[in-house]
Amino acid sequence: MPRFDSLRQPNFRNFLAGQFVSYLGTWMQFIAQDWLVLHLSGNSGSALGLVTALQFAPVLLLGLYGGKLADQHDKRIVLAAAGIMWTVLAAGIAALVLTGEVRLWHVFVFAAALGSVSAIEKPARQAFVSELVGSDLVPNALALNSIAFNSARIIGPALSGGLIAWLDTGPVFALNAFSYLAPVVGIALIRPADLRRPAARPRKASITAGLTYVRRRPDLLLPLGVVFIVALVGFNFPITLALLAKVVFDAGAASFGLLSSALAVGAMAGAYAGAGRRGRPSAYRVLGAAAAFGATEALVALAPTYWAAAALLVPTGFSMIFFAQAANQRVQLGVGPAYQGRVMALYLLVFAGTNPVGAPIVGWLAEHAGTRSSLYIGGLVSIVTAAAAYAIVRGRPITDYRPRPT
Repeated sequence: MPRFDSLRQPNFRNFLAGQFVSYLGTWMQFIAQDWLVLHLSGNSGSALGLVTALQFAPVLLLGLYGGKLADQHDKRIVLAAAGIMWTVLAAGIAALVLTGEVRLWHVFVFAAALGSVSAIEKPARQAFVSELVGSDLVPNALALNSIAFNSARIIGPALSGGLIAWLDTGPVFALNAFSYLAPVVGIALIRPADLRRPAARPRKASITAGLTYVRRRPDLLLPLGVVFIVALVGFNFPITLALLAKVVFDAGAASFGLLSSALAVGAMAGAYAGAGRRGRPSAYRVLGAAAAFGATEALVALAPTYWAAAALLVPTGFSMIFFAQAANQRVQLGVGPAYQGRVMALYLLVFAGTNPVGAPIVGWLAEHAGTRSSLYIGGLVSIVTAAAAYAIVRGRPITDYRPRPT
């Protein structure tokens, strides 16, 4: 089947299997972490926003350096080292929770440390895809990776919510520690001889050179700018869904997990919708998806009941991932092999690095103006951003650049 072409590559199969197990554990841990923070802080939206910010703040400091490492060194080594470090960190927080010694500041430190490793790992993981399958299958491989991520996003929160209700949060953190070993095994099974590597790595992959490369490319600047604003105000569901479940609808951990799973069902469908794509998405496709996401997120804010919110989160998840995936593919398929790591680091910086700023704002807004307002404003700003970018494209058509295949 054409939507699963990348799975014919043994290297990609091993890589994706390891990533799926890790994604599953990570999503279980996200639910447990958010629930633990609400318990330790007395249902504080600001505390929830702060822990989210701490988890993503390291991207601002280390993300571009992670891209530099990805372009200069063997990406397999970077990815394996990250998996080992994650395992150690996750085992530490699990021990504190299981022994009852955990405090709120422990969770904050753990989130910051986990985010620091992630800031180094993510650019290498994004850029490694083209080495696993080649440029012609990059859109398909990215879509399948997104399907795996969102499948875990469906299963993980549901499992986590049930385990929290049954056994509390400690066992969830412990399971997550074991899950981080799976990518290490997947990397070890990869055959280096079958990788599609560039002829030579740059000896000095300058961060400044990477930024200059992007600055001269309007076709990269536009999707990066739109992703920055939409992610800043709209991609804060770890905060808004936890508060929507517990504060607005007075529901428990299992119900919070179900809302996250509803979002993920739509997200997986959105990823599958883009799996058959072969070429580079147009700017119009990216902007249309951004506007659709804004509209559906605003509708979630107006949901009168818990089940109405859960139903509306399905199309919200669809448009969210369809937008993020189209933007990712537009950026990655427009970059030459020598700059893959640094440009994808910049993409991840604007995608995830906005959380340290956006999460506390959204948490504060939810706490003082209501959870619904934080969702509605995020959706409205996303629509306005897409409309403004559309006007720019119509007024000044942007020429696509297509690098040579790897």
